[in-house]
Amino acid sequence: MQTSIPYMQFRGGSSKGLFFKASDLPKDETLRNKFILAAMEGVGQGDPRQIDGLGGATSITSKVAIISLSDKEDADLDYLFLQVVVGKGKISTSQTCGNILAGVVPFAVESGMIKAKSPTTSARVNMVNTGGICEIIIETPDGKVNYAGNAKVDGVPGTAAAIICNYIGTEGATCGTLLPTGNLKDIVNGIEITSIDNGMPSVLIRAVDIGINGYESPAELDADEILKNKLESIRLQIGLKMNLGNVKEKTVPKMCILSKPLNGGSINTRTFLPHVCHEAIGVLGAVSVATACLLKGSVTDGIAVDCNNNKLSIEHPTGELTIQLDISNTNGTINFNKAGVIRTARLLSKGVVFIPENVEKPFKVD
Repeated sequence: MQTSIPYMQFRGGSSKGLFFKASDLPKDETLRNKFILAAMEGVGQGDPRQIDGLGGATSITSKVAIISLSDKEDADLDYLFLQVVVGKGKISTSQTCGNILAGVVPFAVESGMIKAKSPTTSARVNMVNTGGICEIIIETPDGKVNYAGNAKVDGVPGTAAAIICNYIGTEGATCGTLLPTGNLKDIVNGIEITSIDNGMPSVLIRAVDIGINGYESPAELDADEILKNKLESIRLQIGLKMNLGNVKEKTVPKMCILSKPLNGGSINTRTFLPHVCHEAIGVLGAVSVATACLLKGSVTDGIAVDCNNNKLSIEHPTGELTIQLDISNTNGTINFNKAGVIRTARLLSKGVVFIPENVEKPFKVD
């Protein structure tokens, strides 16, 4: 007697995950997490292959979105993001995900949570993990979600319909302030870094300062144990100063290595999540990098180029991600009001996922 729970699977941006209505899951957080792990990993929880579940055995394909109607006056939907930590049998809620976010409004329409309009449907999404609102606009001709289009997201094959994401109120969303240490630059283990949080807590490091050129492939960087040990030592120390506490078991802050752009962009990046190198870059991680490029005195000085029009192209291993920043200046202080980005999403499957009987006593939806 397995327990069945309705779900949909979406590719959102350059990530992929399972989407659930909050009402279809247990209210108890511990039990809910057991069900999520069972859906993603089956009875082999902690198996990095995720062979008995629906997970994709990588961090960017082991993601979950839990959606509900919002009680907030300034939001239509609540979005809780869960990162399944591959090989650990654990779930992290300490971050959000801007790629998976692209699938939230399509899911809400497909599941009947909100009614589509024509030709587009917009909704304001409360990002529960970190706070902040994202206004999302999707194409819904004749009241149905359109997935086909000409928008290209690097790191994703083909093209699809554009999804416009406008992030509002993400400055210091997790750490409390944009520069959580109070400094534009800190020195850890003799290496200059910039710690920043504009939606994703990130530690920025110049590639030359850690002995690489910054253009290595993710596979090359993943194989460099000396480099990864250097990054982890810095991460553990600066995490405390970023108001994140002991980050040994957390997925934030992300570690982002910077170098000069190669292909006409503003800056080049290699991002660790935090222990595996991303094949692209997370949306909100890119927002944090773009933000740092506009802050004179950060580690982006001398690396970032063409940062005068607030539209920055963040290069990554499989292409680039363009961030449009809406800023204002108050008495010489830059305020980051909004960050816009174009994503795409596609519904991949829907139905029910079966939870093994031995996970917990069967859960019945009222």
